[in-house]
Amino acid sequence: MVERISDAASASRTVDLSKTLLSLTASIICKIAFGRNHLVEPERRIDVLRTSGEARAVLGSFCFEDHFGWVGSIVDKVTGLSSKLQGVFVELDSFYGVLIQDHLDKEKEEEDPEDFIDVLLRMSEDRSGSVHVSRDHVKAVLMNIFIGATDTSAATLVWAMTALKKNLGVMSKAQREVRSSVGNKGFVDEDDLLGLPYLKAVVKETLRLYPPAPLLVPRETTQRCILSGYEIRPTKTPVYINAQAIGRDGECWESAEEFWPERFLGSNVDFRGQSFELMPFGGGRRVCPGVGLAAVTLELALADLLYSFDWELAEGMEEEDDVDIEAMPGLTMHKKIPLCLRPKIKN
Repeated sequence: MVERISDAASASRTVDLSKTLLSLTASIICKIAFGRNHLVEPERRIDVLRTSGEARAVLGSFCFEDHFGWVGSIVDKVTGLSSKLQGVFVELDSFYGVLIQDHLDKEKEEEDPEDFIDVLLRMSEDRSGSVHVSRDHVKAVLMNIFIGATDTSAATLVWAMTALKKNLGVMSKAQREVRSSVGNKGFVDEDDLLGLPYLKAVVKETLRLYPPAPLLVPRETTQRCILSGYEIRPTKTPVYINAQAIGRDGECWESAEEFWPERFLGSNVDFRGQSFELMPFGGGRRVCPGVGLAAVTLELALADLLYSFDWELAEGMEEEDDVDIEAMPGLTMHKKIPLCLRPKIKN
């Protein structure tokens, strides 16, 4: 990522951060989960970014069959949603099948690190437990990891840079902290994150105002229940949690609509599922299992962006108010207008 942005900075080009950061997060997940970066390998069987984007689009579409049964399925066929779902499913199923077969065929060296697919395959071969992990289970987990982790992290980073460009005082303060703490080392690593409390507060404030999944992942009731005096029935009723509304609730937050990271300095409020006024990853036993990886990815990538570059508005944008904050509909909240900025290599 840094090299690509440096090339753009040297040529005084504007960078579409949405595309760049999506490529970054997808590369990280590919390397961790699949053992290699399928974005740069020419032999990959599908266009990973294109297919994952199509998958997110159909997952976020309104499916009539979910609400109106067989009558709705007819509507989905007429609108073309059914054929889109089938096409994306076939492509992803083939991709995950190739990944699994590659891992089964390869001769693993002792020094090769074990990736996520290796772990899942080892679990599928273990027949001693009460639950057997099938090949379809492995594919389903891989889809959850790849689709869920790449899109949300990239969207959060874009919103963080958007908020910083609209609040230059905050951006300057975060940049000074990063550059002062890291010094002339030339890069930011995980050990540096311990000395960046203000940057961590910026990430928390971004997740408060711009949670990547505003309604989280839909849940389903297992039985009739009463919540705050409201009876929820029947069984299997869908339940949606509005994490964005919680994060902007004036009863929980002072100046709730203001981007003010200082509110988290010295505060015990965190986004790991125990502070119910801040729930971008859900909470309780069903909190997102990738919250730890997401936190490190967000903090490290944002620190690197602020450490390595100064950021100017793109041509045609004269002031910070020109930075748009309108969001598109969908499971993941993306900017409606891509964030395009001009990087300058720091002096």
